[in-house]
Amino acid sequence: MPLDVNGTNYETDEEGYLANLSDWAPDVAEALAASDGAELADGHWEVINFLREYYEEYQIAPAVRVLTKAIGKRLGKDKGNSKYLYELFPYGPAKQACKYAGLPKPTGCV
Repeated sequence: MPLDVNGTNYETDEEGYLANLSDWAPDVAEALAASDGAELADGHWEVINFLREYYEEYQIAPAVRVLTKAIGKRLGKDKGNSKYLYELFPYGPAKQACKYAGLPKPTGCV
């Protein structure tokens, strides 16, 4: 099911994740969020950019527990907790944030 962004179609899987990681761009993230009825703010971008760096380094999308710990180390305890991350990404911080970051669905997410 393709995602249209500024006249360009991007291929997604049945859950809306990008089929090709190299297709990701900030405007694609905005469109993915809009398809869920969400609008990305600075806090979202901090997590999205963190996830993209994490994936580049480890070649895996972190599960929520790993994400929470890693965010806490990088961005501080006030942001490295489930409550904060679920406020930003109510459908699941790892699952929803990875989708907007153009990454595959984390292993273990349903």
